[in-house]
Amino acid sequence: MKPLIHRYKQLENEMTFATSRSSGPGGQNVNKVNSKVELRFNVQQSNSLTDMEKQHIIVRCKNRINNDGEIIVTAQVERSQLQNKEQALKKFFMLIEAALKPVKKRKPTKPSRSSIEKRLKNKKLKSEIKSSRGRLF
Repeated sequence: MKPLIHRYKQLENEMTFATSRSSGPGGQNVNKVNSKVELRFNVQQSNSLTDMEKQHIIVRCKNRINNDGEIIVTAQVERSQLQNKEQALKKFFMLIEAALKPVKKRKPTKPSRSSIEKRLKNKKLKSEIKSSRGRLF
């Protein structure tokens, strides 16, 4: 399996970009120029990802995938379309890399004897403080 970094160009060829008017900064420029960039990538139809990678992405990015199986990333912070396109690509690759990063398995550990004793001591102290708040007859 090739690292994802070497497959950026392959993934870029499978993306579609759409532009529209941005609500971001730019003054009158906002009313005239389509600077907002929307990147769309269909995970299921990708030829550059393996089946396992596709499954990982679908599971870990399920909130970002629409009914058509596309990941949609938008960028409209910058004034120029080119900069927004670069931002969208950057966001997309960070998202994919995070989804494909292997999950570290948790090693179960036991609390130390001193930490158990400390916890019990604090519990006893709190209990005494609370019991002393009761009514006095």
